[in-house]
Amino acid sequence: MAPTLRTVVRRLPLKLGVLAGHDALDRRVRWVAVSELEDPTPFLEGGELVLTTGMRLDAGNAGPYVARLVDRKVTGLGFGIGLGHEEIPAELVEAAAEAGLPLIEVPRDTPFVAISKLVSDLIAAEQYDEISRAFAAQGRLTRAALRPEGAAAVIDRLAHELGGWAVLLDEAGAVRHAAGEGAADVTGLMPELGRLRRPAGRGAPASLALSTPGRHVVVQPLGARRVRGFFAVGLGRPFTPVAHTVVNAAGSLLTLAIEHGREHLSAERRIRSAVLRLLLAGQAEAGKETLELLGEALPPGPLVVLAAGGDPEAVFEAVGEGFAAADADRVVVVVAAARAEDTVSALREHGPVGVGAPVDAGDLRAGLDQADRALASARRNAERVMRFPDLAGQGLLSLLDPEAAEAFSSALLAPLREYGSRADLLESLRAYLACNGHWDAAAQRLGVHRHTLRYRMRRVAELLGRDLDDPAARAELWIALAVTG
Repeated sequence: MAPTLRTVVRRLPLKLGVLAGHDALDRRVRWVAVSELEDPTPFLEGGELVLTTGMRLDAGNAGPYVARLVDRKVTGLGFGIGLGHEEIPAELVEAAAEAGLPLIEVPRDTPFVAISKLVSDLIAAEQYDEISRAFAAQGRLTRAALRPEGAAAVIDRLAHELGGWAVLLDEAGAVRHAAGEGAADVTGLMPELGRLRRPAGRGAPASLALSTPGRHVVVQPLGARRVRGFFAVGLGRPFTPVAHTVVNAAGSLLTLAIEHGREHLSAERRIRSAVLRLLLAGQAEAGKETLELLGEALPPGPLVVLAAGGDPEAVFEAVGEGFAAADADRVVVVVAAARAEDTVSALREHGPVGVGAPVDAGDLRAGLDQADRALASARRNAERVMRFPDLAGQGLLSLLDPEAAEAFSSALLAPLREYGSRADLLESLRAYLACNGHWDAAAQRLGVHRHTLRYRMRRVAELLGRDLDDPAARAELWIALAVTG
């Protein structure tokens, strides 16, 4: 912040006097400009204290001179006496008073450079104070980040430091933590979050600033490689450079907290996956001991294994109590049998779920095999939940992988399909197997003589290289024909 004109005037060594514009002495002095031009405004930016000895000023041009300075929004005019003028022209005083422009009398023994040095020192001091305040605030934010509450503590501290409100949002825009009066009023930010969700380098802004007369809001995305959430800060006044510095520091700390938390979570999930491999390998005690290092344990009593095919993040969130580990294309969940149905109800909202039968801790491999078969069936039939015991009612074919079964059928029956135009070999084989090898019943079903059927079956056996009296061969052929429909 630049010093006010009142601060400059009050410095006793300068012996400055105010002749006009007393009510505007709280204007900020951004810089000091010395000029003897009749029109110095082309070389000004606004906010300057203009110093002159009035070499080109007289009664006739005092009014236009003041008007030009006012239009350029200078902070004030310092007039040095004892050189071109023994006193400030009355016309200049009158024009300045009428325009509300502060007019400062500079004595002969006060050099203009002393005023310039004073303003420069005051600006430097203000900037140092701003930097000091920013560093102090960053230190308090950092200490807040080290507290057990982590990101929530940073939000609380940020709202306190700025005297406004702060809100932490998740990836979807839901409020995770809020602090400060007015923090609940964030619904208007939702449409803006989409602009911050774009990948970095693809037009996504680093932050958004929204301002209305009594409300100023800054929104920033959180995350190192992808957006993992947002935070918003609101004030009833415009943000100062110090406030922006504090906000940026908070953003860095929040991103660090979120990414560190995710790394910690990722490490825990890798450990759970290792525990799952131990349990499936029959090393139950080693798996339980490893879980204890995480402060967890397998549920007591009979267990049910679930294979969840939904989004892993959503599945982990929905599991609640129970053991869960990512493995291949599903999440394996182990829960107490008494809680199985409640867990299934929570997981079915996020994708298909396969449910095994209750097993002991030493039989988790069998439980997972059942859950995987049930999940495969649920995926094939577009079902939300499939329980392994229910598969028995769907027949043996429901347990087979459709693509593998189709490949098996095509390879096994190919010699019959490729044998000239004798497509009746397939139908004859189907009738023969359906009648359990009874010649007369099968021949009657086909409408042919039984000797014709015997000839066809000898040809089938030759082409396939199979003994049709072998029960195993008959079972394979029956499955192959069932797959083809």
